[in-house]
Amino acid sequence: MNRRDVLGGVTALGAAALAGRPAWAQTPKISRLVIVGGAEDRLQDRLILRKFTDYCGGSQARIRVITAASGDPEGVWQSYQNAFRSIGVEDVQRLAIDDRDSAHAASLQTEILQADGIFMSGGDQSKLMDTLWDTPAYQSLHQSFHLHRCCIGGTSAGAAVMSRHMIAQGPAVLRPSKEAVDTDIGLGLLSQAVVDQHFSERRRLARLLSTLAMRPDLLGVGIDEDTALVIERGEAMEVIGKGTVTLVDPSQMQSNVNELETLEQIEMLGVQLHVLPAGHRYSLKTLAKTTRSVPLRRVIQRLVAVGPIRG
Repeated sequence: MNRRDVLGGVTALGAAALAGRPAWAQTPKISRLVIVGGAEDRLQDRLILRKFTDYCGGSQARIRVITAASGDPEGVWQSYQNAFRSIGVEDVQRLAIDDRDSAHAASLQTEILQADGIFMSGGDQSKLMDTLWDTPAYQSLHQSFHLHRCCIGGTSAGAAVMSRHMIAQGPAVLRPSKEAVDTDIGLGLLSQAVVDQHFSERRRLARLLSTLAMRPDLLGVGIDEDTALVIERGEAMEVIGKGTVTLVDPSQMQSNVNELETLEQIEMLGVQLHVLPAGHRYSLKTLAKTTRSVPLRRVIQRLVAVGPIRG
């Protein structure tokens, strides 16, 4: 089945999937997504990977790496293996997802369901989704996150696939333009947003705005390199690393996009933008006590909302 034919569709898998994880497995207290803008440090302080490891349960956590997006999966795996072992992780392994056939392997489902953390590398997000879409591995990722509270991280292409509506390709357009960006279906772990990475470095604001002009029901999330947006499901979000996260809310936007031809420039009025630097954490409980950040609170409520299990 073509992914685009079911963009936005929902299928519940049910709580019976809990049987896939043994009782002795340690479970992190909160389900988290660690969405990295690419080019995270793997050689020096490794801050983002250290934090990811902490979220997974520390050095004893079972961390699994997916390199299916990469054109050099073995080389990328060696880089992450060295990085995680350098910060003390004892059980880090690559998930052997090389094609759609391997994504159906029963042993792979068990590995995913027993993991404390799963990290997806960069590369080509469409290649990654071509491999995972509508497979048991795809279903197991949802079960692991929603039912087992596994921490799931992804960088660059691995970040792009976090959202249900994914930027598949498109130039860093200089101005918001109609249909300038090609979108596809992603994993859907982040249900109400679309993610763009390498955001400041590749000047992708206009690209994100072009996407949102066509889908004003979504939030835009732009993440700088060596920076991560950490989402604590239902509770809070935090920015870690060295750069910023840009949140774009088009919910009050007025636009002429429906009157335009393809690639014509778009008028977009009333778009709200929030720039969140690394080192800041935003809790719904804390924001509820102040009226200063009402627009931001509404955005965060949508970002941390518990989405459906998909399969």
